[in-house]
Amino acid sequence: MEERNKTLGEFIIENQKAFQYSSGELSRIINSIRLAAKVVNYKVNKAGLVDIVGAAGEQNIQGEDQQKLDVYANEVFIQTLINREIVCGIASEENDEFITVQGSDNSHNNKYVVLMDPLDGSSNIDVNVSVGTIFSVYRRITPIGTPVMLEDFLQPGINQVAAGYVIYGTSTMLVYTTGYGVNGFTLNPAIGTFYLSHPNMKYSKDGHIYSVNEGNYVHFPQGVKDYIKYCQHEEEDRPYTSRYIGSLVSDFHRNMIKGGIYLYPTSSKAPKGKLRLLYECNPMAFIAEQAGGKASDGFDRIMEINPTELHQRVPFFCGSYNMVEKAEEFMRKAK
Repeated sequence: MEERNKTLGEFIIENQKAFQYSSGELSRIINSIRLAAKVVNYKVNKAGLVDIVGAAGEQNIQGEDQQKLDVYANEVFIQTLINREIVCGIASEENDEFITVQGSDNSHNNKYVVLMDPLDGSSNIDVNVSVGTIFSVYRRITPIGTPVMLEDFLQPGINQVAAGYVIYGTSTMLVYTTGYGVNGFTLNPAIGTFYLSHPNMKYSKDGHIYSVNEGNYVHFPQGVKDYIKYCQHEEEDRPYTSRYIGSLVSDFHRNMIKGGIYLYPTSSKAPKGKLRLLYECNPMAFIAEQAGGKASDGFDRIMEINPTELHQRVPFFCGSYNMVEKAEEFMRKAK
């Protein structure tokens, strides 16, 4: 079978042996995410036609207004994972606390936890801009047979066994890694099947795009200001092109394909940064590194940060390896 004609299901089966723990559970988690993504994709595509856009009237744990589709996507992914009895716990950006999952026989024998941002960039829904889902999978560290605990979720990113995202755009794609490279699958909506469309995705070592909300320039640390000026300076292969969508999945996806850097630093408005370590930065860092890129907080590797809380925020510098290295250089000089 030609590589690009391969379905996601066939790819998972063929690569089952490459998973660190080949009990079949990890494959079933990816399959569950595939199913939930198709359901959410259908609703996202209908969002302009039905009363599912707009705020739900509640705020999530971070104090952000929850969009109705956020709530819907959260419920779909949680229920899909619970119903298949393959995870022992779920943590979502939309929930204050983690969810303990037990089997139908009241057991706690499942081995994996899933952390997710069910609908990243959802404030863009009503203006028809791409949004996405981000997910991260860890093997639990508490004893099998006991209820899941907070420490199962507060693991450094280097412990991830899988991570990925779904981008709901002009086409819907599922991109994921289990530590053996990054592969992208595009949904054929006519038959509801994901096909391998982007095998072995790679960042170029250098890029020509920088993605940052320059409207916050005055609030940024000096190192970031200096790096932005470097990007804009007319010298060698610069100035770089500025591209910022405001949807992490979309900005990351474009930069991985075209070569670039994404920055969401600390600022006087967000002194710890805005993005969440567990739901956004760690999974994206795992994907970036597997694609030959780099991810840091401006100084240190994202995936080596030891989390202290479920909704922890960190600054995020991610993208083509040499671009992130250069940004870190400016951060160190200005420190």
